[in-house]
Amino acid sequence: MTRSRPEAERPGRPEGMRWPAGARAALRGRALLPALALFILAACGPSVATKRTLNTFIASKNYAGAEEHLQKVKESQYAKKNAVLYYLDLGTLQHHAGKFKDSDASFEKAENRMRELYTKSATKAVGSMMINDMTTDYAGEAFERALTHVFRGLNYVFLNDIEEALVESRKVEVFLEQLNRGRERKSVYKDDAFARYLDALLYDEAGKHDDARISFEAAEKAYSWYSSDYNTPKPDFNLPYAWDLDDAPEMGEIVFIHYAGVGPMKVSKTFQVAWNDAMLAVNSNEMKDDSERNSAQFQNALRAGITGKAVTVSYPEYTQDQFTIVQSDIRVKDQTSDTLLMEDVSAIAFKDLKDRQAAIRTKSIARAMIKYMIAQTINKEVEKKKGAGSWEAILTKVATGVASAATEVADTRGWSTVPSQIRMARMAVKPGTYAVEARFKAGTGLVVATETFENVVVKKGRRVFLGSRTACEPQCAPVSGLRK
Repeated sequence: MTRSRPEAERPGRPEGMRWPAGARAALRGRALLPALALFILAACGPSVATKRTLNTFIASKNYAGAEEHLQKVKESQYAKKNAVLYYLDLGTLQHHAGKFKDSDASFEKAENRMRELYTKSATKAVGSMMINDMTTDYAGEAFERALTHVFRGLNYVFLNDIEEALVESRKVEVFLEQLNRGRERKSVYKDDAFARYLDALLYDEAGKHDDARISFEAAEKAYSWYSSDYNTPKPDFNLPYAWDLDDAPEMGEIVFIHYAGVGPMKVSKTFQVAWNDAMLAVNSNEMKDDSERNSAQFQNALRAGITGKAVTVSYPEYTQDQFTIVQSDIRVKDQTSDTLLMEDVSAIAFKDLKDRQAAIRTKSIARAMIKYMIAQTINKEVEKKKGAGSWEAILTKVATGVASAATEVADTRGWSTVPSQIRMARMAVKPGTYAVEARFKAGTGLVVATETFENVVVKKGRRVFLGSRTACEPQCAPVSGLRK
């Protein structure tokens, strides 16, 4: 028979010390908090500090340093639950560094994992409803999935492999068509105009003019609501969309892609809702917007929280770090072509989250209510056994309250290294070899930095693609670019 050790010999307290017998249950509950805190930290994604460090490396074009830093924090801040984010960030850094094959391999891992997680989405509910959304594996936002295909396609463009680039075009088409069927409301991201536009360029480059026309029409349709939802009008380059050799038999084209700025970051916002208001929100399946913080309802909720008659609720909200370079152009001899905004990634991210905010908050309220009821059950059980005013009851109430609040954290994960904007310039030129100067400008039109692509060969009836990333302040040095 196994004998229990004397009380004084048990681990977890100084030798010879005995806890009061009535405190054991409460202390057992309190002992769970460190483990719970570690669990929360393990579930979290990259910190704001890590994201800004990566952006600093990007700003200085130190992609090797950025990749090294990413490797250092891989286990502590990404791990298995955030594998999608790790490969998205890694793939982006490799793309901008010109390591296109490595980049495609990283994006492929992200894509495969996202697809796998989307097929298993029905199993995600349990952990997220009991603790928080950070307990689930990150599967990527819809626009992140579309942009994954865009980056993979551009990797092949810069590798001069149009056929493989078209494979990504077809994949993004399938994804966007599925998204369109699932999201009927105009206010929700349901298509990607830039992805469609790039598809059309690639189809046209491959001589598949009918496919190019279909993709261009899809791009036009998407830009029609991009204009109102994201303030991104249909780009007009004053060039024939499909390259028609009958109209311009002696020309070629330079296409310059400018990845501008840094993507937005999510932060966790926390507030309290009175119990009755929480019940009403869950039952009506809606919440007010941010103005609720200034409303009488919200103030009443705060006062209710003092007496323990409220639940702690968290939700994600985007914040945007500022960046200086917001315009650009390319110059070839006496010709100049401005870049036009093709994709405002930040605007899409902000709007997409706003459209889902009511559902996110309602879920957060429902989860907080579950935690509240569990805590109340534990508290009442201890009060029943030890008395409402006992220190055991007080300690238990504090422990359950802290645990409920500590675990209520919004899902602040997102693609850290994605640019804020994707801009494009198109220029028709005669076949030949050129030096192409890219000029990067602040909002005032002041040229902040320049870059020259030497020996750019333009062939008759063909396009050559160039690209560069900026995320820098006025003192940034001339940048190195990407080339097909």
